[in-house]
Amino acid sequence: MTKYAAPGQPGGVVAYRSRYDHFIGGEDVPPAGGAYLEVVSPVTGEVFTEVAAGGAEDMDRALDAAHGAARAWGRTSAAERATVLSEIADRVEENLTELAVAETWDNGKAVRETLTLDIPLVVDHFRHFAGAIRAQQGGAVPGADDVVAYRFHEPIGVVRQRLPWNFPLLMAAWTLAPALAAGNTVVLEPAGETPASLHILMGFIADLLPPGVVNVVTGSGEESLLAGKSPNIFFADVAAQRDAFFDKALEGFAMFALNQGEVCTTPSRALIQTSMYEQFLHSATVRTEAIRQGDPLDTDTMIGAQVSRTQWERVLEYIEIGKREGARLVCGGEAYEWGGGFYVTPTIFEGDNKMRIFQEDILGPVVAVTRFDDFDDAVKIANDTRRGLGAGVWSRDGNLAYRLGREIHADRVWINNYHAYPADSAVLADYQQTKHLLVSYSDQAQGFF
Repeated sequence: MTKYAAPGQPGGVVAYRSRYDHFIGGEDVPPAGGAYLEVVSPVTGEVFTEVAAGGAEDMDRALDAAHGAARAWGRTSAAERATVLSEIADRVEENLTELAVAETWDNGKAVRETLTLDIPLVVDHFRHFAGAIRAQQGGAVPGADDVVAYRFHEPIGVVRQRLPWNFPLLMAAWTLAPALAAGNTVVLEPAGETPASLHILMGFIADLLPPGVVNVVTGSGEESLLAGKSPNIFFADVAAQRDAFFDKALEGFAMFALNQGEVCTTPSRALIQTSMYEQFLHSATVRTEAIRQGDPLDTDTMIGAQVSRTQWERVLEYIEIGKREGARLVCGGEAYEWGGGFYVTPTIFEGDNKMRIFQEDILGPVVAVTRFDDFDDAVKIANDTRRGLGAGVWSRDGNLAYRLGREIHADRVWINNYHAYPADSAVLADYQQTKHLLVSYSDQAQGFF
């Protein structure tokens, strides 16, 4: 067990400044309107820093800086950009603990997660796209009459990205790594709830980037998340043996609570096959109740604080909605105090898929559980909500799991796991445009006239 001191406290590995300006053109720039916003740590419920309140003038200045740097950065070679991304990855890795503690203080999630998942994935994304841009190739297709068609990948120019509050630094990396690799410049707008940890990151990497390539404008407002009521489906064969696979499935069930349930693809609906329903729900409840709560800066803590008072109150209100709808509270369902922050115990409800707690986004450590009879019933219930961003399928029968995965209306389906996903080189296409050059190498007229 390691228990980290709060940022800025004696023995702390990282400290926040008392105030942050915007970061524009490689410099700290005070807000045009002169106003600053207080930032509250969800760990304690107390103000720990201030950030510049952004407005239209601040954004225009950041976009001007990004456009001013775009031509030079876009014309650097892929090898040069890859080197910068690799250096960023190294710098993040060298300061991984500091960034993990800073992220926990800003967002509220348990430091064991920022240490072992969030910040390592930041490193992975920069390294991945450093390699991807060096490996990317254009093309040349010879045609008739000595004409060759060339295909080049070019940056789109300037990327403006608002970041959500659930993964402040990782989501920043999801934008920065492919956008910078492709040769774009970037303006980031961190969420109003979590604007501070990005400044810690920039403090470590700003010297690696030409001025204007990355800009940060804070305080432009709170950021809501688009989520889905992702189904996590457990077939009866999961309980055929009480073995490692069964234990893995229980861990998959409990994923709804990790990260405080504040994940767009959190498995917030659990569908359990009727023939094993009671025994599996009992075992899943025991696993859920074993989740350790407490100080987010303690590496033994498994679930931290909700990101803000507003989100905390939203989660508690949905718990009351579930009770009023007649759902059975299996466990949890309470706010708890630790240091004045915003905490909710992991909560399991039993009910009907038509209930609001099944149909509406909560983004908290709450799972709504129901049963299904067979394959067709599982498909019907899983898809009886607006299209989800994710889903999980658990079965020892690979054929069954594959078929159900194809039937579920979700963008991403995990089969026999429910974990973070790695970087994908295909994302580069979102930050590039393709230019075609049609070049004639013949000195002869083509005979049209």
